Amino acid sequence: MTIRLGILLSGSGTTYANLADACDDGRLPATIAVVIGSRAGLGGLAKAVDRGHPTVVASAAAEVTATLRQYQAEWVVMCGWLKYWDPPAPFAGRTLNIHPSLLPAFGGAGMYGHHVHEAVLAHGAKISGCTVHRVAGGYDTGPILAQAAVPVFPDDTPATLGARVQTAERYLYPRVLADLLAGRHPEPAAHWVA
Repeated sequence: MTIRLGILLSGSGTTYANLADACDDGRLPATIAVVIGSRAGLGGLAKAVDRGHPTVVASAAAEVTATLRQYQAEWVVMCGWLKYWDPPAPFAGRTLNIHPSLLPAFGGAGMYGHHVHEAVLAHGAKISGCTVHRVAGGYDTGPILAQAAVPVFPDDTPATLGARVQTAERYLYPRVLADLLAGRHPEPAAHWVA
């Protein structure tokens, strides 16, 4: 029996689509129970409808939790979710997020998408990457499970750096989730260079 995933998204759904592909081709031993969007009209919800996955619009924490319970989600995967939700039982410890930087650098409220890449470039960082972490407490503060590093080039723009980080995310997120679902726990702060 495969694990039932609840997906939380607030955007175009590219991270969700990557995980759905991994479920479909057997890299990820899971099925998608429900896709929750933080507002109507999201591209990610349209992608979920096209794939035949149930969709729900919910943004308040209580609504999110109730929906996940209704659809019997066993694990929760944030895919560009921009609302605050601190997972209660039974989702505490079973909720993951991927952040487009090497946490703890460039994390926290307001640090998402291009804002992160702009901050990395403004700081003059030589490497960036992505971090998979458990969701607990404040924004981007849960225990780090794994990271993938990418170089920052002198001529990078937020868009070019973002594309490189997104490639690393596509590699890292399904791999870490598959390990966890199989009972293999990634070493804290394990680095896979993309």
